Amino acid sequence: MQPKKNPKADLNQNRNLYFVIGLSLVLGITWGAIEYKSYEKAFDLSNIDMLEDDDEDIPITEQLKTPPPPPPPPPAPEVIEVVEDEEEVEETVIESTETDQDEIIIEEIEVEEEFEDIDVPFAVIEDVPIFPGCESVSKSQRRSCFQDKMNNHIRRNFRYPEIAQEMGIQGRVYVNFVIDKDGSITNIRMRGPDKNLENEAQRIISRLPRMTPGKQRGRAVRVPFSIPITFRLQ
Repeated sequence: MQPKKNPKADLNQNRNLYFVIGLSLVLGITWGAIEYKSYEKAFDLSNIDMLEDDDEDIPITEQLKTPPPPPPPPPAPEVIEVVEDEEEVEETVIESTETDQDEIIIEEIEVEEEFEDIDVPFAVIEDVPIFPGCESVSKSQRRSCFQDKMNNHIRRNFRYPEIAQEMGIQGRVYVNFVIDKDGSITNIRMRGPDKNLENEAQRIISRLPRMTPGKQRGRAVRVPFSIPITFRLQ
């Protein structure tokens, strides 16, 4: 049996040549598609008459004139009736409210001077609070007597907190308080380096005796006072 295929017919003989030809055709078509340019058509508008279709026929309208309304009829004349004045009119007498100089009464008005509850600092108050024991001192020496009595009170009641001693805490506590209008000590405030020292300073100030209140213009007022208490380890 003889084979149908011709042994001399080799399809792979010119394969490379066909590949190059096909590749060249594809590249040529692609390049032509990329380089293809299209131009818009330019129209010559110089010969076109744009005013031919712009003429619009405006219909002529006739305005109707309406006649004016007739004038209103003249008003009827008013009839005035004459009435005789038979009623008597009582005249009212207006009394003058002005008074003569002899009749002027001057009323005395008592003006009560009202004072607000204000705080007068210890440095500027007229009559300083009197510490017990300073009553017999002259008025000019009461400030220094107050300071001396205050320092003596702090020294007598001073007690260094044991916790602060063990921890080696020392420093200065600034104490502010108010000598009220009845001579009592109120509104005690402290500021120091440790809470234990502040509590001790509050205890000392709270043991102050009742004093004679300070006065401003003869009236008892609240007097704020501040003093430092020093805690120092020896």
